[in-house]
Amino acid sequence: MRRNPASTVANLPHTEFPSPLYSGKSIKQTDPSSLKPEQTIRSAVECKGVGLHSGAPVTLRILPARAGSGIVFRRTDLDGFEVEAIGRNVARVSYATSLMKKGVLISTTEHLLSAFIGVGIDNAIVELDNLELPILDGSARPFVDLIRSAGVRAQKRPRTYLRILRDVELREGDKFIGVYPAESYSVSYSINFPHPLIGREKFAVNLSEGNYFGDIAPARTFGSREDEQKMRNMGLIRGASRDNCVVLTKDGIENPPLRFSDEFVRHKVLDLIGDLALLGKQILGSVVADRAGHAMHTALVSRLLRDSSLWEETTLEEELITVGARATAAAALR
Repeated sequence: MRRNPASTVANLPHTEFPSPLYSGKSIKQTDPSSLKPEQTIRSAVECKGVGLHSGAPVTLRILPARAGSGIVFRRTDLDGFEVEAIGRNVARVSYATSLMKKGVLISTTEHLLSAFIGVGIDNAIVELDNLELPILDGSARPFVDLIRSAGVRAQKRPRTYLRILRDVELREGDKFIGVYPAESYSVSYSINFPHPLIGREKFAVNLSEGNYFGDIAPARTFGSREDEQKMRNMGLIRGASRDNCVVLTKDGIENPPLRFSDEFVRHKVLDLIGDLALLGKQILGSVVADRAGHAMHTALVSRLLRDSSLWEETTLEEELITVGARATAAAALR
């Protein structure tokens, strides 16, 4: 993998914000002042980098957006054409998750969408001047830091969640993904790669406890030197380098150290959170995945969006925020 100039993120002041997800139960919206509100960023922020697969330079800006508008991508190089980050716009889902609307492509969306869920951003406009988001360091941490630098602003609309009501399971060969009713958002992911540093790895996290920042966001994407030429022949990883992914050799890695001993499976959790953001709302449910990948992640999104009997929209009261969740999130942001 050739080496690219390091991607850059503005070095802006630290801003603390509360944990975005909390455990709780469905309530009637009788007292709007007690409900967890939607959030957007406080001010516009910008970063520059290259696309992982296209290798193309790109400038990305995140702007505040009105309540209820969701996440919208805007191609400034195409007269400001907008593509909503929602399941109906999913296009290609092989080595990354891409969106398309009327032929306009937004590629490799999962890391930024994952950061939005982790931070608790419901509404934002994401401007970019090329087809693919910047890979930055290969994780969601630069995006989290960028959002932190902008600050987070509560809005006057209660946040609604998709509470899972019935078990949903999808299988394809030895791949599996399922989601089950629960009072908070948790993920359990297993992978099995024939590499001495990976093999069978499993990681579980309850996102309602503010664990995204320290346990998930820093985990980087990874790729094999043995597969490099094949992927380049497919028009992929043209922007990959040791600066933006963990490079696996036959029996080790080229660019140690790992950020976690199980960084590989943690990155899969990161991807899954970003792909499930295409539901358009945060979920209340327990997700279990085994060797799933982007295609199965987005297949679950499609299955849920096709059948509204599988979920209900609900809100959470501010009073249900636990002291532990607040403390964990605050400590992760220091």
